[in-house]
Order: sequence, then C-alpha cells, then structure tokens
Amino acid sequence: MAVAMTGPLAGLRILDMSRVLAAPSCTQLLGDLGADVIKIEKPGEGDDTRKWGPPYLRGRDGRETSEGAYYLAANRSKRSVTIDFTKPVGQMLARSLIGKCDVLFENYKVGTLSRYRLAWDDLKDEFPRLVYCSVTGFGQTGPYAPRAGYDYLVQAMGGFMSQTGEPDGEPMKAGVGIADLMTGMYAAVAVLSALRHRDLTGKGQHIDMALLDCQVAWLATVAQNYLTSGEVPPRLGNAHPNIVPYQVFAAADGHIVLAVGNDGQFRKFCDFAGRPELAGDPRFATNEARVRNRKTLVPLLAEIVANETSRHWIDGLERLAVPCSPINRLDQVFEDPQVVARGMTLSMPHPLAPRPIRLVNNPIKMSETSPAPSRPPPLLGQHTEEVLGELLGLDDGEVERLREAGVV
Repeated sequence: MAVAMTGPLAGLRILDMSRVLAAPSCTQLLGDLGADVIKIEKPGEGDDTRKWGPPYLRGRDGRETSEGAYYLAANRSKRSVTIDFTKPVGQMLARSLIGKCDVLFENYKVGTLSRYRLAWDDLKDEFPRLVYCSVTGFGQTGPYAPRAGYDYLVQAMGGFMSQTGEPDGEPMKAGVGIADLMTGMYAAVAVLSALRHRDLTGKGQHIDMALLDCQVAWLATVAQNYLTSGEVPPRLGNAHPNIVPYQVFAAADGHIVLAVGNDGQFRKFCDFAGRPELAGDPRFATNEARVRNRKTLVPLLAEIVANETSRHWIDGLERLAVPCSPINRLDQVFEDPQVVARGMTLSMPHPLAPRPIRLVNNPIKMSETSPAPSRPPPLLGQHTEEVLGELLGLDDGEVERLREAGVV
C-alpha cells in the first residue's frame, strides 16, 4: 500500500541506485524530509550491507533474519525495487523510472554505469531537469578516479587518522564511518542546492561527490592550523591543539571530559578545585599561555581531578557553567534524560519483527516541517510491484513475467 508522503520535500522523487553508507545515509535523510526515495537493488542480492553482520534483526520466531543492523541504519523512508540493469530490459525500466524522478543517486566506480547507458552523459540530454549525484571514493577526475574508495582508506589518506590516537600510539580511525556520513551530509546540501537551481532555471546538473574531498574539507581547524603555520601538527590523543584544558581526565572512579573554553571558565574550575593560584599563575592565566605550557599544566590538573569522583566534578562544575561531561557507553547514551527528551530513538513496525524495531531518529528539529520518517527499512524488492504499477503502469502479470526473466 502506498504511503502518503508529507514534509518539506513531499513531491520530490529520488531514484537511489546507491549502496553501503555514504549515499544511502543522504537519501535516508531526504526521505525523512518527505522525498519519495525508490531504492534500486539487484534481484536476489540487494544492498551489500543487508548481509553485514551480525547483529541481524531478529524475526517473530526469535531467529536472526537476513536484515543486517548496518543496513537498517541507513535505509528507512525508502521503497525497495529490484531491477537488474545489466540486462537490456532492466536498463529500459531504469530509464523509464528516471523519467519519473527529480534526482538520481549512484555510487558505482567511475565508468561502470556507462556500460549500461545510465551514466550522466547518457542521460543529460534526454532528462535535462535531472539532478544526478555521483558519490565515489575519489571523484570523477584525477589520478585516483578509477580506484574503489572506502571510508577506512579515506580516513587514512585524508589525514584524519594522523590526528587521531595517542601521541605515542598508532593512528586510529573513528569508531563510526564518519567519512561516509560526512560525504552524505555534503551531498544532501549539494542536491538541495542543485534542485533550487533547477527550479529557477529548468536545468539539472551532475554532482560529483568524493569521500576524499569531503574528508579533507572537514579537517577544518586542524587543516587550517597547518595551512597557516606550515607545521604538521602531531597527534594529541584526547587533547585539543588550540585549547587547554580540553581533554579526558581520570577521576577517582572513571574518566570525564573537561572542556574549558575560556579564561573565566578556567578561573571557576580552579576555584572549585581549591587551587585558585593556578588561574593567577602567568603561565596559565590565559588560554594562549596554557597552550604553550600544556606539558606543565596538564599533569597538575590530572593529579587534582584524580582525587575526586566523576560525579563530584560533573555536578559541581555544571553548577558553575564549566563544561564537563561523563564518557557514556551506548546504553547510557540512550538512557540519558536529554537524549530521551529530544526523542533520539524511533520505533517503527517491521514486517519481520514481532514488535516495533528501534532506530536512531533524525536529529533535525523544525518548527513547521520537522522530519517524519515514513517507512521502516524495506525488505529486498518489497515495493517492486507497487512502484512499477504506480509509476510505469505495469500490471501484476507484466511484473511477474519480468520476474520470471530475472529482470526484477
């Protein structure tokens, strides 16, 4: 049954030929905002991440299904249609659907879709209003363009891992696929901008998003420190290159984050810690001085913090508006009263599950048009008959013949 789409992007239709995380995270975001996202998957196989597990969704009999948690994280608010576009009839179906869509997403290696006449150059004249978004590891141009790109490799190549980890330890990646996710965020901005341009001029365009480009872009202040000074910054572990103290400290019963953002907060911290003389010491009185003398100051602060419990520091410093935080495990995150109050989990019915499944909610809050996720992550091909009937006018018999031919 078709679901009436609501939200600020209602009426926008997206053909999502992407897999894994970067582009799917973007199309999920746009789907939450009301776009009709049609996910094209290969018959019998589908998105690679359906099988990335465990963990897998548990079904009504308590056993694991074929729906991987990784897949569930980036594919709600979509309809799944299976089409094998390596077959000529599949290519015709795909082109027919493109004619009904505003945006096409794909994340195949450069040149792959050209084999099937589904690349930008194959479509731009026939569909002049189409916004076509390609997401790859290294972009459509440059010496690395033919390479496959993965989040982990890009975190390494793009400088992120050189800045992450303890100074004397090995370089570390982020605990989540942040290069993928940030590329999805940039892609969402690019697509909405291109649609605005299309609405004003009637002309679509090709968007070339690369994980490596986005990784370099969101190095942000760390990159600017290098570009300004010409000095390659070292890894600082949990410390901050431009602010002190702004790092993890071990309390008597666990770790906390102390994030002192200005000199007034540092004075308040020192008063609360019973060491007001530190704030008056010219070596530590200003942030610039503290940064230059971090090797002297941080051991002093570590000794002070270790003498009291985490709750002593968190509660006491919160009353003084000095930023201090626990380091929560994921169970603590989703039990946190602020996270609960902000509705950061979402329950949706799923056809395989005995009860609604929990998903991470969309964080956007708007006074008039907040996101409203419309569908749980779809089963493989769940909406094939629905979409082909609704958009292309195919009846059940025609779809069944396509299925028997291995096209859908």
